[in-house]
Amino acid sequence: MVQLTLPKNSRVGKGKTWPKPQGATNLRQFRIYRFSPEENGNPRWDLYWVDLDKAGTMILDVLLYIKNNIDPTLAFRRSCREGVCGSCSMNIAGNNTIACTKGFDELPGGVISIAPLPHLPVVKDLIPDLTNFYAQHAYVQPFLKTVTPNPEKERKQSEEDRNELNGLYECILCACCSTSCPSYWWNGDKYLGPAALLQAYRWLIDSRDEATGERLDDLEDPFKLYRCHTIMNCAQVCPKGLNPAKAIAKIKKMMVERVS
Repeated sequence: MVQLTLPKNSRVGKGKTWPKPQGATNLRQFRIYRFSPEENGNPRWDLYWVDLDKAGTMILDVLLYIKNNIDPTLAFRRSCREGVCGSCSMNIAGNNTIACTKGFDELPGGVISIAPLPHLPVVKDLIPDLTNFYAQHAYVQPFLKTVTPNPEKERKQSEEDRNELNGLYECILCACCSTSCPSYWWNGDKYLGPAALLQAYRWLIDSRDEATGERLDDLEDPFKLYRCHTIMNCAQVCPKGLNPAKAIAKIKKMMVERVS
């Protein structure tokens, strides 16, 4: 069996165990990934005891409680708190999700581990570097492309055609799907990943768009599209219940149909 060993500077060590809040009776422990490039050291796991009576109900509430009451150096992204912006995506108890809609009572008992999204470089603590992810999203040109003259008002669409976009436009670009995909782990510089390809299909199927051939040409590549092997991790972790693998399969079908 092949044995893989992380470089010494990538091995996650044991960090600090923070004291229990005084007088608290409803406690739960959280194990959080910590890394700061400014400290020039290895990443570590810090342990925190959280008073659940004061920490709200969601994992984001727990992180805010820790930052406000225990350790102000903890870094993470957040914005809407409503499952809309995708900012607080992270790996919680082994699964990619967004912290603002994941209740800690949904998770198994015991210590809850919280880490940044896998595969991506870490900026600090729970903040991943999404530069490549956003560049891939930009590559699919997620906007309407037309060649006919603009109408006086809007470009109209039938109700049936509009319904084709359901399950596609709701993507919040949290990157949970792409960072759960082994093909994206190994070929993230070449394979566009589930999130970008979901958005590619959203515009391919839009009846108002007039660049279908051009869009398919941009995806005609051994890596950009065809590294998907339909293992369905993306659909399993999507916090919005979308199915990127299904969209990717439909793009492959469009590729075949245009040459048959």
